[in-house]
Amino acid sequence: MNQKGILIVVSGFSGAGKGTIMKELLKKYDNYALSISATTRGPREGEVDGREYFFKTREEFEKMIAKDELIEYAMYVNNYYGTPKAYVEEQLNAGRDVILEIEIQGALKVKEKFPETLLLFVTPPTAEILKNRLVGRGTETMDVIEQRMKRACEEAEGMEKYDYYVVNDVLEDCVEHVHQIIQAEHSRSYRNIEFAEHIKRDLKGE
Repeated sequence: MNQKGILIVVSGFSGAGKGTIMKELLKKYDNYALSISATTRGPREGEVDGREYFFKTREEFEKMIAKDELIEYAMYVNNYYGTPKAYVEEQLNAGRDVILEIEIQGALKVKEKFPETLLLFVTPPTAEILKNRLVGRGTETMDVIEQRMKRACEEAEGMEKYDYYVVNDVLEDCVEHVHQIIQAEHSRSYRNIEFAEHIKRDLKGE
């Protein structure tokens, strides 16, 4: 079967371990590509154009919006962030599974535009574990942590719109679980219509 890549959107609560799971997945398997976002914010030290982000001027970014060259975009703290369509399509056509790590609103916009997108929601086993992980990071004040927990309550309202839940308890098991979900998706009947047609013709001796 000639496999085209699958577009996968990963969302989840802050502190659920999305980034760590993606990093491990990419390290362990070579068929995944992490989508690179375009942004109008300036590069931070050590960031390279086309590696961490595609860095754009505001004018360039707004042209991309006008030409419908982005799968989704949003504005955070006066800067645009978005997912360029061309890069994603290039990777999918090369047979690679492309992962976008975005929040719920963006994820649902992507699903609207590309109904075959696979939506994964990452969550820790319990709210207590989520809070402990946020505290354990040691990077945020208790006020910020409380805000993130409040935000998690709001985000949980959209959980049932996702195709699969990924419970991040033991990291290695979780990475393997994500990989198995994606591999199983490749065998879905609607993703293999051409193959089914080929078999039918073959059976008829055409």
